[in-house]
Amino acid sequence: MASSPDVPSTGNTPENSGSDTPSDTPNAAGSTAGGERRGRVRARRAAVMAVPATLVAAGLAVLTAQGALGVQFAISGMPFTVTATELNGTGFEQFGGLDNMAEGSPNAGDTGGQVLVVTSAIKQATLTKLCQSVDLGGTNLLITAGSGAEKVSATDLTTDSTELSGDAAFKNIEIGNDASTLTKAGVKGPIGVFSQQADTVRIAHLRQTNYATTAGVFKLPGLKLRFSDSGC
Repeated sequence: MASSPDVPSTGNTPENSGSDTPSDTPNAAGSTAGGERRGRVRARRAAVMAVPATLVAAGLAVLTAQGALGVQFAISGMPFTVTATELNGTGFEQFGGLDNMAEGSPNAGDTGGQVLVVTSAIKQATLTKLCQSVDLGGTNLLITAGSGAEKVSATDLTTDSTELSGDAAFKNIEIGNDASTLTKAGVKGPIGVFSQQADTVRIAHLRQTNYATTAGVFKLPGLKLRFSDSGC
């Protein structure tokens, strides 16, 4: 699930051993590398506060949230696509967060291994014609399920997304909650973070770009896994 946005910078910024000189002392090129790194991390933390506020207006809402414990694994940093013709869920919550890659990940780029995500949670969910794909470079790992009479089902479903789209409808929605006070899906986000929740959610033509997904139970009738030239 989504890592807390309050990731301490202590330990992330190298300091000169045996010296009282601050680690952000300008280097030979006249830059303050330590200060720039801390500045980037702080900017990401601040961005978490605003991300979910745009979701309803954009007609976006989706699969999951990271739960009170947050994601307990380092993400690979490789995004994957999830689509479904329809998602129906009861107990929906959504808020912003940060995911972290393993230290030294080749996918970190200049982000410091952090990914700003929208964390969504659904207590009970069903999905019709689920498709998931990840680009492996030259080929795609493709997973499909729920194309027959039986739908994909999940409990305590959570996903961390950077892009969400679909035609959404909510019942008894609350917008602007503090994420630490959410009650609909049994998940509580970071204190002071903007969030929203609803009794039910329905999304047609669902499409997500995700970095992490978890579920208490995930049933995939008609599961097919294969390599493909194209993704979802």
